[in-house]
Amino acid sequence: MIHEMRIYHCAPGRLPALNARFQNITLTFWEKYGIKPVGFWTTLVGSSNQALTYLLEWESLAEREQKWNAFQSDPDWIAKRAETEAQAIIVERIENSFLVPTAYSPLR
Repeated sequence: MIHEMRIYHCAPGRLPALNARFQNITLTFWEKYGIKPVGFWTTLVGSSNQALTYLLEWESLAEREQKWNAFQSDPDWIAKRAETEAQAIIVERIENSFLVPTAYSPLR
């Protein structure tokens, strides 16, 4: 099992727009493509409160590549994403890491 941690650093004041896009649009597309979210977090205390961190679960990097690429190239997703950013950009920068659990990790 592989977990992908993604951190979206939002433009100032745009975190609510990102949360709305995930809740109302993105999750529907992920369901269509079989992308499995583990959880979503905002930062209570840290370097910025304008970030969304989330984890995705994958069986393998090959599964991730196939499903993520299909999602990213979906013309309906591309159109919906563009609509949400018509007035202003939402995400300024994305960080992602692929994590594998240790032998003693409760989440595997």
